[in-house]
Amino acid sequence: MRFRLVGLFSLLGAVLLVFGGAVPVVAQDRGALAADLDAILSAPGLVDADVALVVRTLDGETVYSRDSNRRQQPASNTKLVTSVAALDILGPDYTFETTVHAGGRRHGPVLDGDLYLRGTGDPTMLAADYDTLARQVAAAGVKFVRGDLVADDTWFDDVRLGASWAWDDEPFSYSAQVSALTASPDTDYDAGSIIVRAAPGQDGKAVVTTEPPTDYVTIVNTAVTGPAGSANTLDVSREHGANTFTVTGSIPAGGAVTSRWMAVWEPTGYAAALFRAALSRHGVRVLGRTTSGAVPAGARVVTSRQSIPLRELQVPFLKLSNNLHAEILVKAMGRAVSGRGTWSAGLAAAASRLPSYGLDPARLSLRDGSGLSRMDQIAPDQLATLLGAVRDRPWFPEWFAALPVAGKADRLVGGTLRSRMRGTAAEGVVHAKTGTLTGVSSLSGYVTNKRGEQWVFSMVTNNSIGVNLKALEDVVAVRLAQEGGGARIATPDLAAEMSELECSWEKAC
Repeated sequence: MRFRLVGLFSLLGAVLLVFGGAVPVVAQDRGALAADLDAILSAPGLVDADVALVVRTLDGETVYSRDSNRRQQPASNTKLVTSVAALDILGPDYTFETTVHAGGRRHGPVLDGDLYLRGTGDPTMLAADYDTLARQVAAAGVKFVRGDLVADDTWFDDVRLGASWAWDDEPFSYSAQVSALTASPDTDYDAGSIIVRAAPGQDGKAVVTTEPPTDYVTIVNTAVTGPAGSANTLDVSREHGANTFTVTGSIPAGGAVTSRWMAVWEPTGYAAALFRAALSRHGVRVLGRTTSGAVPAGARVVTSRQSIPLRELQVPFLKLSNNLHAEILVKAMGRAVSGRGTWSAGLAAAASRLPSYGLDPARLSLRDGSGLSRMDQIAPDQLATLLGAVRDRPWFPEWFAALPVAGKADRLVGGTLRSRMRGTAAEGVVHAKTGTLTGVSSLSGYVTNKRGEQWVFSMVTNNSIGVNLKALEDVVAVRLAQEGGGARIATPDLAAEMSELECSWEKAC
């Protein structure tokens, strides 16, 4: 479910008390650590919540465990499994290809047939990339297409939304539709989305634009420009089953541009519309309609584009917890293993690799790749096992570097942890994946403590009501990082509610 941020506050000021200077550095045994963690996890706000935590050494010794063998909804910690399986199955050098094909005979500048745009799921395709493809078609000498522009998205199936995804998330970019032919509005690569921007106007109205500009969507603008200093009440909604976006509310005069990342309805048509507009700009006239279908045998490749390799895509995928990247990778795995670009085939392919990481697929249930599904179930013990086992893979250093890093301000370093644990023992030494849904929070990854030991840990909380679980996770992570030092911690203050979405989904981090 989608909720607004409630009660933004300084995490560290509210939950962590570090004593410096006069406090001596005292070596702490694991009994002291266990007692501290027990105390932290006994905070009054956690009554009736399901809190699970496991901490292990790199050789598998359990440092601490609390209910960690119980399956939980993992939220975006699911992406740990998806990313590892994708690197295993597809390989770090895997790329997505987008191609343009010509069907029929060519007579000079005239193509007496259809022009095909074929995708394999590339989430990094921008409007500029479709423009480049169109320019290359023109450079190849094609000026007139007597037939249709045909969008081929058959590399994947046509099931656009995942199992048990919330209906009220559907208009927003973090819950966009999955297609083998899609487009992103920015270099976060929010596939299947546009950015709706509103700015103060001169005539009492707000000025609304989209990125990228496209006639695939219709904007209904009733938003107004309010007095300077007035509240910003802008809101954007999308009509179900259509691409009509309604902008309402007020933006103050002199105020900053307000942006909303919104999912389009049917991303295949969106990509085709961007390409058709680009063809027109480059002097290529398509006489027929825009339709959909498969590229026929014998159609000639006019031009193509390769995406960045998977090793590089891991950065925006994991740092920013990009849901569409996860689901595209699931379907790509299915296509690679069984020739079927479906959720069921991809998840089966991923499950087949889990035993090599010490996981029993029968003891977990994954229904999507991102963790949006409320049907996903995995135990923190299993996540910790994965984190330990993945270290022997040749691509581990790059995968590890793609995890969010606590307190690092650079968005593509700190990711969803960039504003958390700053100025603490955990800054820069906690590399972990976050997860957030209503009532659910998770944090799993690696921590290097004051003794120089690196541990794996996984913390997953379900069934929470009205408390800030991120504050709890931060106190736990800081305490783990402090092990071997002399700092002490305060009991976490969980009074303020946490966001119900990953911060990156609202572009808040």
